[in-house]
Amino acid sequence: MHDESTDVTNGCGRIRTGTQNEAALLALMEKTGYSMVQENGQRKFGGPPPGWEGPPPPRGCEVFVGKIPRDMYEDELVPVFERAGKIYEFRLMMEFSGENRGYAFVMYTTKEEAQLAIRILNNYEIRPGKFIGVCVSLDNCRLFIGAIPKEKKKEEILDEMKKVTEGVVDVIVYPSATDKTKNRGFAFVEYESHRAAAMARRKLIPGTFQLWGHTIQVDWADPEKEVDEETMQRVKVLYVRNLMISTTEDAIKAEFNKFKPGAVERVKKLRDYAFVHFFNREDAVAAMSIMNGKCIDGASIEVTLAKPVNKESTWRQHLNGQISPNSENLLVFANKEDGHQKPLGKPHSPSPPEIERCTYPFFPGTKLTPISMYSLKSNHFSSAVMHLDYYCNKNNWAPPEYYLYSTTSQDGKVLLVYKIVIPTIANGSQSYFMPDKLCTTLEDAKELAAQFTLLHLDYNFHRSPVNSTAPVTVTLSSGTPSMFPYTSRPYFYPSYPLLPTILLANGSHVGQRVYISNEALVF
Repeated sequence: MHDESTDVTNGCGRIRTGTQNEAALLALMEKTGYSMVQENGQRKFGGPPPGWEGPPPPRGCEVFVGKIPRDMYEDELVPVFERAGKIYEFRLMMEFSGENRGYAFVMYTTKEEAQLAIRILNNYEIRPGKFIGVCVSLDNCRLFIGAIPKEKKKEEILDEMKKVTEGVVDVIVYPSATDKTKNRGFAFVEYESHRAAAMARRKLIPGTFQLWGHTIQVDWADPEKEVDEETMQRVKVLYVRNLMISTTEDAIKAEFNKFKPGAVERVKKLRDYAFVHFFNREDAVAAMSIMNGKCIDGASIEVTLAKPVNKESTWRQHLNGQISPNSENLLVFANKEDGHQKPLGKPHSPSPPEIERCTYPFFPGTKLTPISMYSLKSNHFSSAVMHLDYYCNKNNWAPPEYYLYSTTSQDGKVLLVYKIVIPTIANGSQSYFMPDKLCTTLEDAKELAAQFTLLHLDYNFHRSPVNSTAPVTVTLSSGTPSMFPYTSRPYFYPSYPLLPTILLANGSHVGQRVYISNEALVF
């Protein structure tokens, strides 16, 4: 390990020199027997550990760690994470200056150890006033391919993807909700490894690649949310997909009650999928094995256990970039024809949306009444942008001000991010709010910034669970408390990480460098 010439503050009022830092790391290596090597902007501790035999741990054994103090290193971090179990590999992202980049990846030997690390170390106060965030990290092996001709079958898509990319394991194709003989215009392609998927994405991403004469859309598919086995053992809700649009909830209930009358508590159908709630888990598991692959109204259905969602943590996990909603189209309207917009997997939450999002016919002569949006209830809004405006109004704050910045990605894409300033509280502890993700569309950038602002306001002040009826108490700079509950559903879309010193352009002024503090990350 090379000698670092710079001095480093250890966060406790002491200065640790490069020589002292090296000595501490050498002592850690001697004590544990682990090797350490720095390459490609990261420092790897272990991987494998001493005496390890066999393949690396399976997927689900690695956790992501964020908000690490920049002057904290393995000699302090490893003992903390060893509390959860045996570390296979610890990867700390490093700057050229010798400081860390504020985040790391820790791979344990088992999934149980990784889950324990999340439970005991997420929001852990690693130094006075410094809290780290810990969540699951998954190597994504799946790509989303959009704008596929709808008449193509799974076998044709699989053969074509194997011709143009390497390492293809499988393709997932969903039938159209309105015509089961056609696909939905997209597919998910599963690769044998993250590297194979990344190489395929690099080949297909320029936007000029064509399949069957069509220019396709390519992006990372959102990985399915991992739910621990203990939680899944309590699930008594089935997720049923590939239903006909015309199939009713009563028909579904009748079919699932055939094997045991009265076993089904209720059914909630949304477009071409449904959630079937059972009184007992044993009946749900039995029905799943019996009904999977059966036909209802001429459609062959797929039945799995529904994956529960922790609603309180969904917003925070999404803003970390560590969650997938696995929802085919959270924003689809009931009468909207299938397009080739990017969907995000399959629904797993047994909880339906609070408001049915659909359109109704507007007949001539219908009486209309002028109304202010502020006279509505918060559950009438589906976007975070509207929620933020409503939130500010109800708290007697000035409207939020949006400032747009841009940069260019390595492949030439224009990436956007909004900074939000709320003048009423700008003189307080937080002068502005800016997420750590960049988006490709203006709407997504604005929505993400509003989400981040709402979450950060709630996080900084007295927090109440999402969808709770208890109000959030916000103390303004004047010292006057204001009460207003905030609830909303999360939105999901592809985004790009905003690096700490990325060059952004504000309006026509190019070259303004905006530093996003690591403290802005929310877990």
